Amino acid sequence: MKHIDMFTDGACSGNPGPGGWGVVLRYGRHEKDINGGIASSTTNNRMELQAVIEGLSCLKGRCHVTIHTDSKYVMDGVTKYLTGWKAKGWKTSNKKEVKNIDLWKNLDELLPRHQTDWVWVRGHNGHTENERADTLARAGIPKEAI
Repeated sequence: MKHIDMFTDGACSGNPGPGGWGVVLRYGRHEKDINGGIASSTTNNRMELQAVIEGLSCLKGRCHVTIHTDSKYVMDGVTKYLTGWKAKGWKTSNKKEVKNIDLWKNLDELLPRHQTDWVWVRGHNGHTENERADTLARAGIPKEAI
């Protein structure tokens, strides 16, 4: 099984505001950068989720993916809460609907296609690939929306 390192980040111009996402994919010596964004009002958490979704969507075939993120929201959501949310009909422990449910459901469909490991990195702390993903995310914010 191929091992992919994926570095993700999301950004907003205002929170909420127009947003962008960025991903660095690495397979051995090969790397690919992808990014995008939306002009409508969004949140940083939505863009963090979108980055992971877009990165996983690029992969052809089953892979072992190590996802490096500075978003505890995304990492903890997947590793600590997702199973419980699904068991409770996409409700939190307070019986409220999970925020960003559309993106969580999308991510939930993609995760079983791959073996995933999660690594949290401190954002804006000189981590080369995280800084690169951040630059891609900021570049993905539609300029006409700023």
